[in-house]
Amino acid sequence: MKTMEHDLATGWVERLQRGDQSVFDEIFDALNPRLLGFLERMTRQRSVAEDLAEETWLRLVSSARSLRPDTNLVAWLYTVARNLFVGHLRARVREQAYTSEWLSLWPDEVARGPYEEAASNEFERRLERALETLPATYREVLLLVGMEGLRPMEAAQVCGISAEALRQRLSRARQMLERTMQQPEGREKSL
Repeated sequence: MKTMEHDLATGWVERLQRGDQSVFDEIFDALNPRLLGFLERMTRQRSVAEDLAEETWLRLVSSARSLRPDTNLVAWLYTVARNLFVGHLRARVREQAYTSEWLSLWPDEVARGPYEEAASNEFERRLERALETLPATYREVLLLVGMEGLRPMEAAQVCGISAEALRQRLSRARQMLERTMQQPEGREKSL
């Protein structure tokens, strides 16, 4: 962030903490186009980006007085926006999983065809086999975060490790899983 922008953002935080209501409009006018552009590139849907941006601004309003004086407001806003985007993605994944369960209750013309079913089943079998090859410490973080939907901080608490250690372990686990899944069938190695 440029020095002038940083100084301006620091002044904004001080004014937010004092309850200066006019500062919100200044912040919004200065940063909303950039924040909305970021979210639009992430979501690739204008309406979703607008909803996430609106929620980001609502979070600023509700958190304004509790911000620390040294808060980097620009970074804070982007962090909130990114976290909301990730939450949106997780909700979509859960929604799609829930919808696919219900689709199986509909008549066959709505359900997946035999080719799609076979491909899905084969992928799931390969994924299960690949997961089995991972050391338990890596497998558990993938399952906690990927399958159980825990946030990394929650998973770190479950595993009894720091959030940073979990992030590193999760990154390594994803790399191992990806390498295993890219190997030709029958060539998965224990890692």
